[in-house]
Amino acid sequence: MTALLETGLEQGLIHDAVVAQSEAQAQALWKLREEQSAAQKAEGVAWKCDIAVPVSKVAAFIDQATAAVVRAYPGVRVVAFGHVGDGNIHYDVIQPPGDGAAHDRQRAEGSQLIHDIADSLGGSISAEHGLGAMKTIEALRYKTPVEVAAMRAVRAALDPKRIMNPRVLF
Repeated sequence: MTALLETGLEQGLIHDAVVAQSEAQAQALWKLREEQSAAQKAEGVAWKCDIAVPVSKVAAFIDQATAAVVRAYPGVRVVAFGHVGDGNIHYDVIQPPGDGAAHDRQRAEGSQLIHDIADSLGGSISAEHGLGAMKTIEALRYKTPVEVAAMRAVRAALDPKRIMNPRVLF
């Protein structure tokens, strides 16, 4: 791992890296990762996108999405983190300093921009957290009729009375 990180640093592919030297350091690094979302709350409104792309497209996604988001919404701050090794990226766009209400109103439009890029790279608008109530309608944009029918069939088979999370489409 150290050799891989050193090569990445030398080639300018990464800017910084750390390898835990003890169990205590490993736990401290995991704590940083686990508290990432909570730490963002003080920064204001954030669009939280849980996308997935093929591992080979992670860097391209981050580059393309960040360029597009910053161009469309000047002053925003992007925080991308997650399970990069399996293509799952928590891609959060934090409001510019000042008007969180405007940033919140732009959430659907901004998320679609991000999701379109993920989709164009062969990815998905939802990774580990599933579609949920916020993305069920949006999923109809990205899923084929066959995929939608399959998801509805699974839902009907597992929950015919729709008592589990009834607001969720699938």
